[in-house]
Amino acid sequence: DQYDIVFLGYPIWWGEAPRIVSTFMESYDFSGKTIVPFCTSGGSAFSDAIEEIKDMEPNATVLDGLHIGASSVTDAESRVNEWVAELGVSK
Repeated sequence: DQYDIVFLGYPIWWGEAPRIVSTFMESYDFSGKTIVPFCTSGGSAFSDAIEEIKDMEPNATVLDGLHIGASSVTDAESRVNEWVAELGVSK
């Protein structure tokens, strides 16, 4: 209840978020919250994972998120820093 913005990070497995993400989303009410997904993968992209989060949490704002794939690991820190700065949520 004390957070307005929730960063949701997970690995993508074969184009999908792990089932534990669904369990987590079902366990809490994210109405009125902003959900900021981010994921890592060896080769898969977000695929339908963002839409699935939006479907699970229709009363939340779900941002597009950030995907860090195996090919972008070397510049991951700078990508994350830029992404967080663009979100305008860091202090």
